[in-house]
Amino acid sequence: MALDTEATGLNFPLRDRLCVVQLSSGNGDAHLVKFSGKYNAPNLKKLLTDKKSLKIMHYARFDVGIIYKHLGVMMEPIYCTKIASRLVRTYTDRHGLKELCMELLGKEISKQQQSSDWGAAKLTEDQVKYAASDVLYLHKIKAKLEEMLEREGRKELAET
Repeated sequence: MALDTEATGLNFPLRDRLCVVQLSSGNGDAHLVKFSGKYNAPNLKKLLTDKKSLKIMHYARFDVGIIYKHLGVMMEPIYCTKIASRLVRTYTDRHGLKELCMELLGKEISKQQQSSDWGAAKLTEDQVKYAASDVLYLHKIKAKLEEMLEREGRKELAET
């Protein structure tokens, strides 16, 4: 399952709150869960703690932390495409999701809505599209990175 989060900012330990969790099973659909400050989401928590389901994220450190703070669950197992990229794409210092989509998949995604008001009562159509794009390509990116890790003999390193 591909997963991402949106928050009111990047300082979740001290100030910012979780606003949206995006999910995709890899079938081309994205599902968004919007929070308004109450985090009673038993079905989402069950899904996030399912040890049989790999959670694929880009920059998992943030997503794992903010979900733990607000939903009180620790996700596992996890796969971080940013870490995998850093392990195998040593020819560049550009490991953002936008760069991975372009280089590995030939897909251009916009990051324009990244710094928008995710705490608003209603998300804009552009925000919804942006949130979906953050999870729709993670399965394919993971597959490409796995091929590269295998080719370069770094797959075992990525799994530790």
